[in-house]
Amino acid sequence: MRRYAHVPAAETPAGSPSAAPQHSERQTLARLWPYLWAYKGRVMLALAFMVGAKLANVSVPLVLKNLVDRLAPDAGSPQALLAVPAGLLLGYGLLRLSTSVFTELRELVFAKATEGAARRISLEVFSHLHALSLRFHLERQTGGMTRDIERGTRAVHSLISYSLYSIVPTVIEVALVLTLLGSKFDMVFVWITVAALVLYVSFTVGVTTWRTRFRREMNELDSKAHTRAVDSLLNYETVKYFNNEAFEGRRYDEALERLRKVAVRTQQTLSLLNAGQQTIIATALIAMLWRATQGVVDGRMTVGDLVMVNAFMIQLYIPLNFLGVIYREIKQSLTDLDKMFTLMAREREVADAADARPLLIKDHLAPAVRFDHVQFAYDPSRPILHDVSFEIPGGQTVAVVGPSGSGKSTLARLLYRFYDVQGGRITVNGHDVRSLTQDSLRRHIGIVPQDTVLFNDTVAYNIAYGRPDATREQVEQAARAAHIHDFIEATPAGYDTMVGERGLKLSGGEKQRVAIARTLLKNPPILVFDEATSALDSANERAIQAELAAVGQGKTVLVIAHRLSTIVHAHEILVMDQGRIIERGTHPQLLAANGRYAQMWRLQQHEA
Repeated sequence: MRRYAHVPAAETPAGSPSAAPQHSERQTLARLWPYLWAYKGRVMLALAFMVGAKLANVSVPLVLKNLVDRLAPDAGSPQALLAVPAGLLLGYGLLRLSTSVFTELRELVFAKATEGAARRISLEVFSHLHALSLRFHLERQTGGMTRDIERGTRAVHSLISYSLYSIVPTVIEVALVLTLLGSKFDMVFVWITVAALVLYVSFTVGVTTWRTRFRREMNELDSKAHTRAVDSLLNYETVKYFNNEAFEGRRYDEALERLRKVAVRTQQTLSLLNAGQQTIIATALIAMLWRATQGVVDGRMTVGDLVMVNAFMIQLYIPLNFLGVIYREIKQSLTDLDKMFTLMAREREVADAADARPLLIKDHLAPAVRFDHVQFAYDPSRPILHDVSFEIPGGQTVAVVGPSGSGKSTLARLLYRFYDVQGGRITVNGHDVRSLTQDSLRRHIGIVPQDTVLFNDTVAYNIAYGRPDATREQVEQAARAAHIHDFIEATPAGYDTMVGERGLKLSGGEKQRVAIARTLLKNPPILVFDEATSALDSANERAIQAELAAVGQGKTVLVIAHRLSTIVHAHEILVMDQGRIIERGTHPQLLAANGRYAQMWRLQQHEA
């Protein structure tokens, strides 16, 4: 049959050939089995229907033999037609029908198990990917990873379909046919069949194993081409800015050309496999029919026996004709499924401790946040934070300023526990964040990030993401506080306006105000503003700053800022440089000290 062809650094991007070691096929099947065995009743019933279908299928040639033998003496006479029992004709039709009915019942019964297993595996992969560290998601190749997940989910269906619906039924049918041939005729028929089967299977497995590397290479190139296309389309504006459409086209075409060459080689080896299989089948069929014809001539067999042997061979070799495809697809499905299971097995860089407890904040009182001698590095060879210590008392605002790369945004990531500190600790109300559940910690923190990314959905959905159970009135109230309600109402679709991929239909300032609105809607006791108004014009910035100051009353606020005018009222200002706090104090105190902060202030005032 033709078919067309646990160390942080260890978190390798998905789609990379070295992402993880391959597991044995037995291990992969062992991991799949519990998902299917959850539907063990349906599995057993489907197997029973499968056996029934094969018994009916093997019985068809037996009934056909009796029909032919009854007609053979004088096939043209009316007496011969009358001699054919009506029961044989009816039985023949019913057996043919039973084969189809049992097969459809098997698929109907087992569909819930197949789809249920695929659903559970897909959901577990999705949930696990969300649980992995930020480092993994910064390094991943989205196109390749999604392709691996897509192929892995499809592999569940393929494995079940080919193994349960093809391999097992064929083995049962072969056993039944060999038993009938051995009991009704001489063993030569059995030996011819067995020899053909052994030769056929050996040839198929050998050639398929040899050509698997071409198929694997084709899949890897397919993932790379897909990754390149997705990456280019996600960065559409950058491509346009630099007039690099032709360059991107050439890069994609290079990937497609490599894919084409491997695909052609894969098809050539498939044609070789098909030709060899047909040669073995044709040779075996000729030998069987020659032996049966001799039996008829010698009087040891009837014409019905000859017809039965021919029908057996046709029924037997039709599923065998698919063996190369089945074996290849099973091998490929096991490889694809293993890649998806490898994603599920990837260890979390940041995981809850076994005795982690939820963060409890009584009566919505603002908690105190403390960084205590914190040391941190994304890469051991390049430390980011050096012995950083400061405290944000409950209900107060602390601002952090400094040049790019000084470690300001890293503070927010560590507070969120996207990474764990390598030295010192971070506490909330005296509790080390590593002793708390990540879910409870993040529920009490809200952030307006510097780089706002929105879902490709409506404005209302993106604002309500801060609190999915919020009413439309609460969403609109948050939008008013973020000074974006009037803009939304002025659009034709209002709050149902689609924002586009990653929010690209909105301007930078509009996206930032949506981000502010959803954080205000969440209304957590700890707020982090990471350059929260950097994309706004001066008028909107002043208005929203006043709103944020009002919202921050009674909350614990960490402000990461570049424009010093936005943080002059902070209870304490920290000046960072190269991962160290070099100055601290209030705005007047830092100006009086005439140090780095005062220099930055004078420079920004001059630029203004």
